[in-house]
Amino acid sequence: MFKPVYGPEWGSGGVFGLTYYKGVVYYTLAMEGEAHFHHEDSETVYRFELLGSGPASGGDTYNAVDYVDDKIYFGGWVHKPAVYKGRVNGGGEIDFRNKYSHIHEYDVAERRVRLVWSDSVHHEYEWAGEVSQIVYDPLSDSLLIARADGMRNLGVYRVDRNTGRAEEVSNVPALKGALYQEYACFDLQPDWKRGVDGVQCYDLVERKLVKNFIEDWSRISVDGCAVERRGSGYAVTGYARYWHFFRGGLLVGNPVEPEVEELVFIRMFDFPGTPYAPHRSNALPLGGGILAVFNSYSHGYIHVAPEGRARARLFNSIVGPTTLVYITPPVARIVATLGARVTSMAKKGESVLIGVSNTPNLGGRDATPLENGWREIIEWREDALINAPSPPAVFRVLGSTVLDHPFGGIPLTGYKVKALRILSSKPNALRIVEYDIGLPPVRIEEDRVVLKEGWNRVDLSNHSNIVSFRLESPDEKALIYISLE
Repeated sequence: MFKPVYGPEWGSGGVFGLTYYKGVVYYTLAMEGEAHFHHEDSETVYRFELLGSGPASGGDTYNAVDYVDDKIYFGGWVHKPAVYKGRVNGGGEIDFRNKYSHIHEYDVAERRVRLVWSDSVHHEYEWAGEVSQIVYDPLSDSLLIARADGMRNLGVYRVDRNTGRAEEVSNVPALKGALYQEYACFDLQPDWKRGVDGVQCYDLVERKLVKNFIEDWSRISVDGCAVERRGSGYAVTGYARYWHFFRGGLLVGNPVEPEVEELVFIRMFDFPGTPYAPHRSNALPLGGGILAVFNSYSHGYIHVAPEGRARARLFNSIVGPTTLVYITPPVARIVATLGARVTSMAKKGESVLIGVSNTPNLGGRDATPLENGWREIIEWREDALINAPSPPAVFRVLGSTVLDHPFGGIPLTGYKVKALRILSSKPNALRIVEYDIGLPPVRIEEDRVVLKEGWNRVDLSNHSNIVSFRLESPDEKALIYISLE
């Protein structure tokens, strides 16, 4: 258990980059800027001394890590030294002039850290794009990095892992990605407020870029509706498809050859207006399937201007628990529920290591001189996790957040009792769409349920796959509980 300590930043970081490789457990502890390397007989702690004098803050908050040969490559960002400017109108600020984006190498055999590459614009209020993903390219023996969090030097870059020389591959900001066949694929995120606009793939053989922009999300959506504010979460490859998870659900398919199999959007745990999302975590290939995380409280705000406080209250609404979902097409099944957020996961022998935090990243004017969260690493036996009975779960949805937008995308498989309780302020109707996560996904059926004013109970026992919902008419006073037992 790691308690709150000195670490000037916004809210809580977490345990990031969890990796087990050649007998070493690696993780970066944010926001205090500590990279830990646990061997069987010792522990090495690196505090980013190669970037300057202390104290440090940050480290990594996106799980930028990969490994090859006897080397672990870890990236992210760090303030070195961290400078907390103090409070301004009740909220805190940090000076960004000492903020660096970085890639380091840890030599497992020699137990030594080497700085491979760093970048900084040394500006008080702006910073160079953080390293949010590292993908090793075995054909050129280089590192491909994604950068979207920042104001300058955004896109996809190739970094020579020996010399540290960097060159731009794409100038479109990208946050997360993964290898897919002989391509390295990343999200297209030219506007972080809008989020994912598609997928860009770098051909490792011909060294050229293929871009797949999605013009109409409702057209490729299994439930027929669009999705908004698609902040990127993480990517993984499985079943000869590319999977990209983001706020509202996921894309799956072939981004390089859409004529072979087009990308499809599957709504999953979509709660508009809230921070519920697969942000700042990772997916884990497990048992031949995919273990995915959807976090309850990934981001939040405390100090905002008076005109933004109502919106901030909605954004800080906690809908339900963090969920671990095990995907084995055509089924997605909830296998565990946890607290505020899971920040990283790794396979270690017969177990799964899971890094968690009870506090979100904060934003705006919420900087403090302290890391705010309680963080820990828990260990779960793999067979017990993926074969666990579905845990009871409740999701509370406010009508003021969803209005008449689609929401949900709740996996029902494994539950015996599944229902909605809806307090409606007026006569209304609820649209229910059921679909699976097969490859390709299939839309199964659509129902329309009439709602009366007052409390309504909607039985979902006839559905056994994934279901999404939409109120026919906006009802800002509505209160909706999704109960699974």
